Amino acid sequence: MTQQAIDKKSVLQFLTELQSQICTALEQQDGQALFQQDTWRNNSDEGLQGEGRTRVIRNGNVIEQGGVNFSHVKGTTLPASATEKRPELAGCHFEAMGVSLVIHPKNPYVPTSHANVRFFIAEREGQPPVWWFGGGFDLTPFYPFEEDCQQWHQVAKQLCQPFGEHVYAEHKAWCDDYFFLPHRNETRGVGGLFFDDLNEWGFTRCFDYIKAVGQGYIDAYLPIIEQRKSIPFSEREREFQLYRRGRYVEFNLVYDRGTIFGLQSGGRTESILMSMPPLARWEYQYHIAPNSPEHNLSENYLKPRQW
Repeated sequence: MTQQAIDKKSVLQFLTELQSQICTALEQQDGQALFQQDTWRNNSDEGLQGEGRTRVIRNGNVIEQGGVNFSHVKGTTLPASATEKRPELAGCHFEAMGVSLVIHPKNPYVPTSHANVRFFIAEREGQPPVWWFGGGFDLTPFYPFEEDCQQWHQVAKQLCQPFGEHVYAEHKAWCDDYFFLPHRNETRGVGGLFFDDLNEWGFTRCFDYIKAVGQGYIDAYLPIIEQRKSIPFSEREREFQLYRRGRYVEFNLVYDRGTIFGLQSGGRTESILMSMPPLARWEYQYHIAPNSPEHNLSENYLKPRQW
């Protein structure tokens, strides 16, 4: 395969435009709250430089709290979380840019959602750069609807189709494996797509894929919000939602590579931890009644399935 030129400028432009597109779509769906923006810049004595735009929406009609973050980080030495997986890149200069978002709705019948698209470059003097794309999106329902999960995965499958018959199956399985809590022996939700180290298609085709993933998140999530946001709920559903949000916190703080990389690479802590829900709860030996709606989640949805 002929080496293709890397167009960092176009990736940066796409990421900033995607952030705005997603925020506008979510504001329209919420109908009340607006995203507030913080621009930030970090420089450290260790050669780390970071800048970005953090946009957060709170106390809306639909969204209790959510964040859509753009970040662009550079450094003279790769963080340990990156060299663990790619030891051959130890000592390289690096550059990372991406959009990452988490939306925590108020209504327990509307799932939490997460999406991320990112571009990474590692360089050593006198050698060609090593680059790759990563990202995906996944859905975390509390009171799941079969048709919502099917629709979510159908969008994922359709956007993957132009890139190869095998892509959806591979990236769906990768998502199931990645968003898994070993200490709970359960998936974080019903999955979607996840991929990393993507460069084998060449720069242009890989870039087209993350564009499709970014748009796919909007196409997959907004119809679910629209369908479920007005369902009445009681304190019982709210308490269960907060309990299940605890699992989200556990995954992000213990296992999530993006969170760990962000904290190690000089990113802005407030922006990195924007993925945390505004409220969550833990309860010792929480008991779920058999054959209840809450039992339905763990029994039928928190394990990999073919949708």
